[in-house]
Amino acid sequence: MSWLTWRQFRVPALVGVAALALFTAYVVHLGLDVRDAEDAYRAQCAGRSDCPRLAQLAVDYENTSLYLAALLAPVPGLLGMFWGAPLVARELEAGTQRLVWNQSVTRRRWLAVKLTVVGLAAMAVTGVAAALVTWAMSPVDRFADNRFSTVLFGARNLAPVAYAVFAVVLGVLIGLVVRRTVPAMAVTALVFVVVQFLVPNLVRPHLLPAEHVTLPMTASAINQARGLGGITGAPVVKGLTLPDAWITDVSELRTRDGTALDRAIFDRCFTDPPRTDPPRTDPPRTDPPRTGAAEGPFGDTATCLADHDLHVDVAYQPVGRYWSVQWLESGCYLVLAGLLAAVAFRRVQRRPS
Repeated sequence: MSWLTWRQFRVPALVGVAALALFTAYVVHLGLDVRDAEDAYRAQCAGRSDCPRLAQLAVDYENTSLYLAALLAPVPGLLGMFWGAPLVARELEAGTQRLVWNQSVTRRRWLAVKLTVVGLAAMAVTGVAAALVTWAMSPVDRFADNRFSTVLFGARNLAPVAYAVFAVVLGVLIGLVVRRTVPAMAVTALVFVVVQFLVPNLVRPHLLPAEHVTLPMTASAINQARGLGGITGAPVVKGLTLPDAWITDVSELRTRDGTALDRAIFDRCFTDPPRTDPPRTDPPRTDPPRTGAAEGPFGDTATCLADHDLHVDVAYQPVGRYWSVQWLESGCYLVLAGLLAAVAFRRVQRRPS
């Protein structure tokens, strides 16, 4: 049975190995390039242990790190789509499963062997790819404060392997239910994308109890944010950062007594803030100086909001919990894969030939 499964699976497996070989060559070259850059920056620091130039490494390779993670991110889904979904659906569609079921091989053993062979292959391919990416970008990750980034988190260490197991089992179950190869592939891709969107946004932030802190919204703090206002016009600040922390939730702008800032006040500060007069100089300046509290991307808007003595309540996960979140999220995917496998075994036993 194992040999038969391997013969049916050998072409997709060889394609996966060839793709992995190309990916390995590129990532190894990139990893060596990153280390050459790190060595060059260390040389500029003349052996100092606290080399400030190394922080530039994260800036130089920020886009490369994101592109590499985006390249790895769809791999588990593709494995579920092209390896998992056709594994059973193709046989049900052609009716070839009857040749096995009418012999001494039980249905559950038939399914177990298929899941084991393809699942282990998916784990191996994804595990090697994730290990390569983690190794290549490790010098950059040491200085970049974005380990919990939605894209990067799912392309490092353990998580991609768990995603691959879940995707393959999901594809097998959908193929068992749909019984048509192409529709099963499409449904598998759709469901996996939906899950990959929901987990980082709704599950990951709550895997561990969050820490909380109150941040005063001074003009300087507002100007460090990436945006003001929500889609509905709510008085919110977007893109705040905390050192060594992943911010999971930010409240609306609140006044000193804890109530939400009146939307009319927010709109007035946003659309028509009082103008901050530039300071007088001698001799008078002819260029428009950016001075005082009105400096920054939000200028007078930030000054106007800061005059109302505002703050936000922030929930966050300390960066030291990174590995705990990796293990917990991976465990959730594996448990979910186990539940899907149990449903698949139950269904294959009950469905007629």
